[in-house]
Amino acid sequence: MNLPSLNAQADQNTHFIEATMKWVDDIVIRHNFCPFASYVRTPNQIHCCVIAGNTGDVLEALYDELSRLEKDNNVATTLMVLSNSVFADFDEYLDVLAIAEAMLNDWGFSSKYQLASFHPHYMFEGSDTDAPENFTNRSPYPILHIIRERDISRFMKNENDAEKIYTHNIAKAKELGCPYFLEALSKIKAENTVKDSEK
Repeated sequence: MNLPSLNAQADQNTHFIEATMKWVDDIVIRHNFCPFASYVRTPNQIHCCVIAGNTGDVLEALYDELSRLEKDNNVATTLMVLSNSVFADFDEYLDVLAIAEAMLNDWGFSSKYQLASFHPHYMFEGSDTDAPENFTNRSPYPILHIIRERDISRFMKNENDAEKIYTHNIAKAKELGCPYFLEALSKIKAENTVKDSEK
C-alpha cells in the first residue's frame, strides 16, 4: 500500500539531487565560482542528500552527515538540499542556518567543518534584491553545504586568496547579468522535472 508514495518520494529526491548537481556543473564549476569544486566533482567526492523534514529533521540530518564525513575520507563535501517548502522562504532558511551553525559549535565540529549557504532567493546583506552578485549564492533549491576546513586551507593559503575568489565572482556575475542566471536556473529545474516525469 505504501509503495506508490515511497516511489514518488524517491523520484522527487532524484529530481532535487539531479538539479543540484546540474547547478554545480553548469554554474558553479563552469564559471569558477568555487575554484576547488572541480577537484572534488571528478572523481565524484560530493555527497548530495535531500532533507524533506522540518528544522529538527534538518539538524538531525546535519549531525548524521558530519558523522559521515568523520568516517569516510572518500566524501570530500556534502550538499544538503532542504526540500520542505517552508525553507523556500529566505528568512526561514536563514533561521535554520543560524541554528545549524550554532549546533556545529555545540557538537564540537566547528574547528573541522564550516557551512556555506545557497538559496534560490539568496541576498547578501546590504545588496539589492536584483543585484547580480546575489546569483553567486543562488541555487535551484535551499542548500546547506558542509565543507572540510582542511580542504579550504589546502586551496586558500592566505586571505588574499579568499579576496580574489570574491572579486572574481562578483565581476563574473555582473558580466553575465541577472537574465542569464534566471534563465539558467529555470532551465536546470525544468530539465530535471521533465526527466523525472519520464521515469
